[in-house]
Amino acid sequence: MNKPLITQAMIDAYDEYTHLTLDRRGFMDKLTKLAGSGAAAAAIVPFLAANSARAGQVAADDSRIRGEDISYPGGNGEMKGYLVRPAEAAGAVGAVIVIHENRGLNEHIRDVTRRLALEGFIALAPDYLSSAGGTPADEDKAREMFSQLDPAQVVADSVATLAYLKTIEGGNGKVGAVGFCWGGGQVNMLAVNSPDLDAAVVYYGAQPKDPEAVAKIEAPLLLHYAGLDTRINEGIDAYKQALDAGNKEYTVHIYEGVNHAFNNDTSEARYNKEAADLAWSRTLAFLKEKLA
Repeated sequence: MNKPLITQAMIDAYDEYTHLTLDRRGFMDKLTKLAGSGAAAAAIVPFLAANSARAGQVAADDSRIRGEDISYPGGNGEMKGYLVRPAEAAGAVGAVIVIHENRGLNEHIRDVTRRLALEGFIALAPDYLSSAGGTPADEDKAREMFSQLDPAQVVADSVATLAYLKTIEGGNGKVGAVGFCWGGGQVNMLAVNSPDLDAAVVYYGAQPKDPEAVAKIEAPLLLHYAGLDTRINEGIDAYKQALDAGNKEYTVHIYEGVNHAFNNDTSEARYNKEAADLAWSRTLAFLKEKLA
């Protein structure tokens, strides 16, 4: 299939559909108008949406790592997750929580978790839809399920995941977190609610709105934003002001000319390899420094 012309307006419409109030019918109506026909819109959708067939840089059976699906105590009930370790480690290592987007624990996030294990970390990707039966294969259904989550329960599950990794076998007691989109916002909330977090990496995630909440943050922050992501970027200045007021340790990187979800290599229209590679190199350097 030849790649159709995808405009910024189409990407913005998809973002409105996946993160705001536009339903699928409204999205398809808007996309049809932008594309010129229903057939053209139908051809464009696969390039905007994530494709799990592209979700793989590190194979699940790579001999350098050991991955398994686990259960552990959450904030109020059992949590499920995907835990990956280096196959061989010279001593105790740092641990990283990998918090998924509003599509749940899918193959892309599992792949990101394996990438971190290859870098020498114990990496755990929790399934925040565990209490609802786990992440479904249907991404539209998964997004609907997120709207029904109790924000306080999500934070409690994050704090419980941090506590689990603090004492995990093979860990050195230091725990960081990296999150994408919805998960980026949850990393911010974990930083607000747990002084025990040792490092926080946020990819285009919503910022805490309350300066008093920001004042509680103890973890150093690495904040990645997409230059074209106007929805999330509206909160950057206020967040920086609150962080500065509390003399917090943080670094902000804005990747100009790229879209929200630029790191997700399963979404062809929004993925930007140059920005993703640069952000990932910065993320690894940050985590290796803070979790050593």
